[in-house]
Amino acid sequence: MLYAIFGTSRALAVGPVAVVSLMTASAVGQVAESGTAGYAVAALTLALLSGAMLIGLGLLRFGFLANFLSHPVIAGFIIASGLLIAAGQARHILGIAGGGDTLPEILHRLWQHLAETNWQTLVIGLASTVFLVWVRKGMKPAMKRLGASDGLASLLTRAGPVFAIIATTVTVRAFGLHEQGVAIVGSIPQGLPPFTLPDLSPGLIGTLALPAALISVIGFVESVSVAQTLAAKKRQRIDPDQELIGLGAANVGAAFSGGFPVTGGFARSVVNYDAGAATPAAGAFTAIGLALAALTLTPLLYFLPQATLAATIIVAVLSLVDPAILRRTWAYSRRDFASVVVTVLSTLVFGVEAGVSTGVALSLLLHVLNTARPHVAEVGLVPGSQHFRNVLRHKVETLPGVLMLRVDESLYFANARAIETLVLDRLAADPAIRDVVLMCSAVNVIDFSALESLEALATELAAQKVRLHLSEVKGPVMDRLKTTHFLRDLNGEVFLSQYDAWKSLAATGPTAKAG
Repeated sequence: MLYAIFGTSRALAVGPVAVVSLMTASAVGQVAESGTAGYAVAALTLALLSGAMLIGLGLLRFGFLANFLSHPVIAGFIIASGLLIAAGQARHILGIAGGGDTLPEILHRLWQHLAETNWQTLVIGLASTVFLVWVRKGMKPAMKRLGASDGLASLLTRAGPVFAIIATTVTVRAFGLHEQGVAIVGSIPQGLPPFTLPDLSPGLIGTLALPAALISVIGFVESVSVAQTLAAKKRQRIDPDQELIGLGAANVGAAFSGGFPVTGGFARSVVNYDAGAATPAAGAFTAIGLALAALTLTPLLYFLPQATLAATIIVAVLSLVDPAILRRTWAYSRRDFASVVVTVLSTLVFGVEAGVSTGVALSLLLHVLNTARPHVAEVGLVPGSQHFRNVLRHKVETLPGVLMLRVDESLYFANARAIETLVLDRLAADPAIRDVVLMCSAVNVIDFSALESLEALATELAAQKVRLHLSEVKGPVMDRLKTTHFLRDLNGEVFLSQYDAWKSLAATGPTAKAG
C-alpha cells in the first residue's frame, strides 16, 4: 500500500523476494535462533533500518547508486543465491533436518541426515517439482493443443502452482500422510497482521546496520532494474530517487506490520504487467486481496505439505539462475567473467554478505585497474578530412617532430603517472620530437593528483625544450584548469580542435608524411 502511494512504477509488485529473503535469514540468524521471538524482532528491526536507509538515500537523491553494482556482480550473486536457496529447500523435499548459511554447511547437514529421508515426503516433493517444471515449460502449449485460447492457456499456466497446492493438500488430508511423517504447514494465524514494534537497542542496530545497508542496495538495484525494464516496454519512465523513497516506505511499513525487508520482485511484477496494470493502484488492490485471503483462506492451508512449498521455491529460484552469463562474459571480457565467478564462489562458500561485499569490492578494484592503465593512442590525420585516428589502425598522415596522443580516459590519481611515464618514454625513444599534443576529447575529469602530474610533465618537457599542447579540452575541465597556474605556465597552446593543432604545427614545421 505504501509503495502504491510513494512509488513511481506502474507495474512493480513489492513484497518478499528470494534474494532479499536469503539475506534477511543470514543477517537475523546471527543474532537469534530461528523460530524465537528475538528472531522475528530482529527481522522487524532489519526492515526498519533498511527502510530508513532507503528513504534517506532517496531524500539525498542517491538514485544513481544503482549504477555502482555491475551487472556481472548482480548476475553472479543471483546465481549463487538461487543455488543456496534451492539447496536449503532440499531438506523439505527429503523430509529431513538440515540448515546452514553456506553451501558446504547445507550439503554437509543434508548428508548427515540423508538416511532419515521420509519417502512419502520425497514422492510429494519430486512430483510437485516435476509438475511445476512442466507448468513453466509445457502446460501452455498443451492447453493450446487441446483448444484453449491463448488467454485461457496463460491463465491456467499462471495458476499451475495453485493446482499443485490444492492437489497435494487434499492428498495429505485424505490419506493422513501428516501422521506418517509428512511435514505440513499447520495452523496459520487468521486475520490481519498485528501492529509490531522493532527493537531499537544500540547493540542490535549496530549488528544489523551493515546487513541492512547491503539489503537496501541489493533490493533497490533488483527493484529498479525490473521497474525500468517494464516501464521501457510502454515508453514510460521511473524516478530512481522516488523509487528509493517508495521502497523505503514499504520497508518501514513492513517493520510495523510483522514483516521483514521487501523489494520489487521480477516474477510478480511480470504477472502484474501482463495482467494490464496501468497505475500503482494495482499494488493496492493486491494488498486488499491479500488481506481478504488472510481473513478467510488460512484454515484451508493447514494440511499443505512443506515439500510442495519447497518445490515451488526451488523451481522459482532456479529460473533466475542463468549459467549462460559465464559463457557470455568469458567471450566478451575476462575481467567481467572473474567478477561473476568470484561473486558466485564467495557467496556459496562464505555466505551472502561476504559474497556481495566481495563482488562489489572486486568490481571497484577491476575498474581502478582498468582505468589505471588508460588506453592512449598515437593519432594522425585521415587524408582529405579533419578526423584523427589511431596510427596503428588506419592509414593516416603524421607531422615529423610532433607526437599527438589521444587520451581515452579521465585523468585521476590512479592513472596520472601512467600518462606522464608514457610521454617521457616516447621522448626518450625519439629525440626528434619537439611538440607533444594531448588530445583530451575523452577526458571528463582531471583531479588534483592528475593536475600535479601534468604540471610535472610540462616542467620536464620544458627542460627538454619540448612544447606541451592540449586540444579539445571539455568546458568543465577547462573551467577547473583556469583556476590554476597550469595554463599560465604552459609553454604550448590549448587548441579548440585537434585539426587546429595540426594546422598550427604543420605551418611551423616540416611537411607531413603518410603513415
